[in-house]
Amino acid sequence: MGGRRPRTGHDWKLLAESCTALLERVPELVDEHLRQLTEHSAVYGQVLPYDQQWREAEEAMRIGIETISAPRDSPRRDLEYAEDAGRRRAHQGLPLDLLVHAYRNAGYLVWDALVEGTAGREPERLAALMRSTTMVWSAVDAQAQAASEAYRATEAELRRRTDEQLQALLDALLEGQATPGLAARAAAGLDLPEHGPYAVVVLRAERREAAERPVRGAGFRFIWRMRADGEVAVVALAPGQGLDAVARALDGRCAGPGGISPVVPGLAELGRARRLAELALRTCPPDGTAVVRLDQRMPTALVVSQPELADRLVSDVFGALLELEPADRAVLLETLDVWLVCEGSAGRAAGRLYCHRNTVFNRLRRLEQLTSRSLARPRDLIEMTLALDAYRLSGPRQ
Repeated sequence: MGGRRPRTGHDWKLLAESCTALLERVPELVDEHLRQLTEHSAVYGQVLPYDQQWREAEEAMRIGIETISAPRDSPRRDLEYAEDAGRRRAHQGLPLDLLVHAYRNAGYLVWDALVEGTAGREPERLAALMRSTTMVWSAVDAQAQAASEAYRATEAELRRRTDEQLQALLDALLEGQATPGLAARAAAGLDLPEHGPYAVVVLRAERREAAERPVRGAGFRFIWRMRADGEVAVVALAPGQGLDAVARALDGRCAGPGGISPVVPGLAELGRARRLAELALRTCPPDGTAVVRLDQRMPTALVVSQPELADRLVSDVFGALLELEPADRAVLLETLDVWLVCEGSAGRAAGRLYCHRNTVFNRLRRLEQLTSRSLARPRDLIEMTLALDAYRLSGPRQ
């Protein structure tokens, strides 16, 4: 309580005398104040001990009463104390509505005590008090407002710090750190089970878009994290749930390219899952747009995981082919790629390539001659398929 002094010096003098007399009753007012707060909500007693509540309420009430009759230019100690109280209550976890209720309740008690005390027994003092009503209650509102603003600012800061701490825990897990208790702390902070099926999704940085990312799906939850090298999501799956639902949730929501890791059994395995998701992403060509699963790209993943051997494979298999003119080389490799996609059907490949099926056969025979390999021999076919993947993933060549 407190604020600008009454309109006249006489009114202020009478009010000051009433406030001075009221200070003697502060202990009993505090007792009644805490009793009423406890009746209103048991949370007050759960947040901090009674004796601490009493001391803080006594100080706040005394400062408020003294401020009512303080000179106009006096520092607003009541607002300073209200701001401190708002910050303390935010740290202590008292709900904001209960903080505001406490200020209102204290205001009513002090006002009633002023009316019933000396001012109530003397008409002149009562009249001066009535002329001060707006000033007193404006001061109570100002205190409640100051406490609320400080509370909200502190709460926002605490939330920011909590978010940063949780992000740091998540980053540590994604980096594969093995700090004791790390997974348990992250599980508690993120409200996730420490043990259970998880997967990781990685999106390439340069292809990030403003599209809304999925947060939840049928029985699973995405937790997205922005990183310098891309965007990462930890996916909490339901027991027994596979990756098909994850891929469907991402389809159309993430343009890619991206990679999805295999399922891992707990938060402590997120580092391994991230590395595998990044490996899946590496199987996407430079101009790729799909979000792919590692378990569906294993042969290609083997190629990209060994760059030096991949380069050697391309040179050994496609050596003579690489000496052709770029346009001629591109036609032959496209024909091989489409033929593989069409599961070895020259007719279907011809339809996709807009040429005759005999043209497809002719190009494939020429490819066999240049590589000294036969597409009819399984081992040769494997080498050519893996060499094609390695070639495409190595970027454009002249």
